[in-house]
Amino acid sequence: MDDLFDCAPPLDSTEAARQDSLLAPRFYTTDFAAMDRIDVSPVRQDWDALMEEFRADINKGHFERAGSFKEAVDQLQEPLRSEFLDFLISSVTAEYSGCVLYNEIAKHVTNPDIKELMRSMARDEARHASFINHSLRDFGLAVDLGRLKREKKQTYFAPKFIFYATYLSEKIGYARYISIYRQLEAHPEFRFHPIFSWFERWCNDEFRHGEAFALLMRADPSLLAGRNRLWIRFFLVAVYATMYVRDQRRVVLHDAFGLDPQQYDFQVFDITSAITRQVFPFTLDTNHPAFRTLLASLRAVLDASEGAKRRGGLSGWLTRGWCAVQAATLFVRLYLHPVVPNRLPADIRLVPAW
Repeated sequence: MDDLFDCAPPLDSTEAARQDSLLAPRFYTTDFAAMDRIDVSPVRQDWDALMEEFRADINKGHFERAGSFKEAVDQLQEPLRSEFLDFLISSVTAEYSGCVLYNEIAKHVTNPDIKELMRSMARDEARHASFINHSLRDFGLAVDLGRLKREKKQTYFAPKFIFYATYLSEKIGYARYISIYRQLEAHPEFRFHPIFSWFERWCNDEFRHGEAFALLMRADPSLLAGRNRLWIRFFLVAVYATMYVRDQRRVVLHDAFGLDPQQYDFQVFDITSAITRQVFPFTLDTNHPAFRTLLASLRAVLDASEGAKRRGGLSGWLTRGWCAVQAATLFVRLYLHPVVPNRLPADIRLVPAW
C-alpha cells in the first residue's frame, strides 16, 4: 500500500501533495476526442441556464483575504496545527487537480459547449487552489503548483468515469463545506481560522460544477443504465469509504469544529445522497447499521496496516498483506450491501439549499 497522508507537519508540502496514495487526491486525464463529441441537446434548456450562471461569475470578487489570516497562524497549537495543515494540503491538491483537468480538456476540444464549461470550472478551481495556498504560505508551507503539475502522476479515466467521480467529488465537497460552515455559523467560537468564513459561497461553486456533470450524464441516459449502474455503485462506495477513513484520522480537527467525525460524515452522506437523487438510479443505504459497521471495520484494518508499515520488518510486511486482503473483502461487502432505488426526477437542476 502506498504512503498515506499522515498528520506529521510536512517539511515539504509540495512533496506531500505529489504523493500518490489510497486516500490522497489524484490528478486525472481523459479521452479528449470523446469529450469533444458530447452532445448536450437533450438538456439544452437547463444547460443554457447553467452557463448563464457561470458567465455571471458571482464569486469573482469573493476570494479576497483579510488581515486576520496571518494572525491565526500563531494561535494554532499541535496537534490541531498538523491536522489543519494536512486538511489544507489535501484540499489544495484536490482543487488544483480539477483546475488542471478542466484546463486540459478545454485546450483539446473544439466543442463550444464543453470548452466554455471547462474554462469556467478551471477558473473557479484555480481561485480555490490559490486561496488555500495563500493560507499555507502563511505557515511557510505553500505548495509549488507548477512543480505539482509537472511531477504528480496522472491517472487515465474514460469520460464516463470522470463524470461519476467528479460529480461525486463536487457534490460531496459541497456537503462537507456547507456542513462545516453551518456548524461554525451557529458556533463562531469554534472558528479557529478565518478561511472557514468563505466556505458557503465557495461550496456553491462546487455545487454548480456538480450540476454541470449531472446534466452531462442526464444528456446520455446510457451512462445511468445497464452495466454502468455497477460503475456508479463502485464510485459511490469508493468516494464514501475514502472520505470516512480519512476523516476518522482527523479527530482533533473535527473536535476543534465542535463536531464528532462520525456524525459529521454521516450527515455529509445524507446530504450527498439527497443531492445525487437528481442523477443516480440509487443511493447507498449509509444509515443501515451493517453498512456503518463495515465502514468502521475498514477504517480499523487500514489503521492496522499503517501501524504495520511503521513497524517494518517481515512481521510488518506480512501484516500489511493480510490487511490488504481484509480491506478488499470489506470493500466488496460494502459494494454488495443493498442500495436504495431511486426514480430520476423530471426536473434535473437543484439549488444549494442545505
